[in-house]
Amino acid sequence: MNLQIGELAKRAACPVVTIRYYEREGLLPQARRSQGNFRLYGEAHVERLQFILRCRSLDMPLSDVRTLLSYRDRPAQDCGEVNLLLDERIREVKSRIDALRELEHQLADLRDACSGARPVEACGILQGLSGCACDARGAIAPVE
Repeated sequence: MNLQIGELAKRAACPVVTIRYYEREGLLPQARRSQGNFRLYGEAHVERLQFILRCRSLDMPLSDVRTLLSYRDRPAQDCGEVNLLLDERIREVKSRIDALRELEHQLADLRDACSGARPVEACGILQGLSGCACDARGAIAPVE
């Protein structure tokens, strides 16, 4: 198979610029070149690009993608480190979920401060935002 970069982009449903970026970052091996100097990609490029894109769709940073690719390229290695990497990602996601829940509560508390049937100068939301400061985590804390 000899796909040019545009064909690879269509097949993987990603922009050409992303493919070039992954090549520059060393995640995707350089393609061989045609006599006309066009990049030519094979099935291995398609599979690797799809793997990278799947990792990115799971919000994995490029450093983790690089690590996972190194394990994928050496299939005889023990997958314990892969499990640890995913465990760390799961912990980070749980932490982000907790932070989003806290944000939701803060926003709901602000929303409860306004009935909507008042002039803006009496808006409880605007007053609540004016009477607050941020704590060390960046969460809204009342000014005392």
